[in-house]
Amino acid sequence: MGSFFGLVSFLLCALQISAEWNTKDYMKREHSLIKPYQASSMSIPNWDFMGSTMVTNNYIRLTPDLQSKEGAIWNTIPCNVKNWELHVHFKVHGKGKDLFGDGFAIWYAKDRMVGGPVFGNRDFFQGLAIIVDTYSNHNGPHNHQHPYISAMINNGSLHYDHDRDGTHTQLAGCEAKLRNLEHDTHVNIRYEKDTLTGKFLSCLVS
Repeated sequence: MGSFFGLVSFLLCALQISAEWNTKDYMKREHSLIKPYQASSMSIPNWDFMGSTMVTNNYIRLTPDLQSKEGAIWNTIPCNVKNWELHVHFKVHGKGKDLFGDGFAIWYAKDRMVGGPVFGNRDFFQGLAIIVDTYSNHNGPHNHQHPYISAMINNGSLHYDHDRDGTHTQLAGCEAKLRNLEHDTHVNIRYEKDTLTGKFLSCLVS
């Protein structure tokens, strides 16, 4: 199996990753983001960022509240553990009441820092995407409201269809009210014994 890298694309406040090894849980610091985020050299050890991403001691902002902005932050260290668990805390906010950009994704992917049309990453990617879609691009009635969180696994052969909001290639998904909240939103993603599970508020993706 090739090396896989982690990415959070578009809007992020904090990221922590823990991994399982010999049944004992521990945090992998080389895959973790912990306050204060900013190092003295204006960079973060083991992380690269691109686009509109801004790093401060207290938060990481991937995009400002402006149109046509993109940002991403990628872990530079390949994740080679067999079982792992990821915790992400974030906020999605802006001045608008209805429109909050297109969304963002959390990536466990083979390639990193390539950019592209699928929430900051390339189309026909190889790996896992946890997509938080904040805007409906579907022309016609939808069977769910937005924001919407879903999971997609790709071996490089599948196209993410923005016009259908990726519903035909998702594993599962659910609605999630997460815009302009006073508190952080928490996502928990776990891969153990070849099984993917995830908790997003009251949503279980498996």
